[in-house]
Amino acid sequence: MTLQLRPIETRVLAMRQQGLSDEEIGRRIRKTPEMVANIADWATHPGRGTTETRDGSVLSPMQSRVLALRAQGESHAQIGQRFRRSPRFIRQVEGLAHFRKYRDLLG
Repeated sequence: MTLQLRPIETRVLAMRQQGLSDEEIGRRIRKTPEMVANIADWATHPGRGTTETRDGSVLSPMQSRVLALRAQGESHAQIGQRFRRSPRFIRQVEGLAHFRKYRDLLG
């Protein structure tokens, strides 16, 4: 599974790899050393909010759940009520999930 890091996480991990201390990194990005340590820890934490499908594509928990509910036959309106979102939003989430799933198959 590939992690999708935020820019600050990428920066902190790169600076740590260069051998900089948390104090020096914190000075450069205007964060406390404790915050730098937390950012680095969060960046490598296994529960980053994405899941891999069988084909290896990465989906958010909401995308995975919407696809599962649609496969069970629930309508966009029913799912929208569960998530307190509009049916249109659920259609967009479903479309993006399908795109992400099949993008990896093509490329």
